[in-house]
Amino acid sequence: MEEIIKSEIFRNAFFGGSLTAVLCAAVGYFMVLRALAFASEALTDIGFAGATGSALLGLTPFWGMLGLSLLAVLTLGALRDRLKGRDVEVGMVLSFALGLGVLFLSLYSHSSGTHASSGVRILFGSLMSLSGSLLLVLTLVAVIVLLILAATFRPLLFASVDPSSARAKGVPTKALDYAFLVLLAATTVVSIQAIGILLAFALISAPAGAAHKLTRNPGLAFLAALLLGLGITWSGIFLAFFGPWSRIPVGVYIATFSALIYGLALLRDRFRIRSRPEACRHNEREIHE
Repeated sequence: MEEIIKSEIFRNAFFGGSLTAVLCAAVGYFMVLRALAFASEALTDIGFAGATGSALLGLTPFWGMLGLSLLAVLTLGALRDRLKGRDVEVGMVLSFALGLGVLFLSLYSHSSGTHASSGVRILFGSLMSLSGSLLLVLTLVAVIVLLILAATFRPLLFASVDPSSARAKGVPTKALDYAFLVLLAATTVVSIQAIGILLAFALISAPAGAAHKLTRNPGLAFLAALLLGLGITWSGIFLAFFGPWSRIPVGVYIATFSALIYGLALLRDRFRIRSRPEACRHNEREIHE
């Protein structure tokens, strides 16, 4: 066990997974507040098409994801109000992007056995094989995004909770909308590189969504999202390395724990809501008596 912990594979997986968890949870908290889960899902679908298209052309998947994600950010920011009530049209566009990604992935995977394994990595990621260059990019993006979030925390929180009042107080809500979409796109792109398309959305949404269900206090909810994200990722990594079913990929554990944590938080929130009317009725009976 000690040899595994000291190995480069474990260190890279632990460090990269921790960075990804913190980044996803921090950005995911504001995503939940701003009800932008659909935008995050759109960025993963579009990023998938960009990654597979770039790979098919012999380019680095990172740049394809980044380019199409930034284009999607500009589109979402410009057409956000006009997209309301057009769920079918938007859904068709995203389905088309996902279909293109599947087509590009199929063509890329069938060209050689090496490409097939690379295609699977785009979908599921690979914490077990993070390179030094990818860790460097992940670290730089995480530091930049977290510093921007720290600098804009209060106005971003105000604009996320009550945009009308924030606009009336002179907060540049439009600029914050674009800035946050860029942060969300950057987080999505680097998360896909580390944990894959299918897990990026889960780690962005589940810890933050669960924390929002557990408490409405912004500071506590933000901290809870970070701790839940780290807990989910660390549990997955340790079980993948040392668990009784060590051959199961770490992504399976992360996805399972994400769904479990959010499900438990949702059940607790619904139980709390149901218990309030009963408590109110009990207090009313005591007052009348």
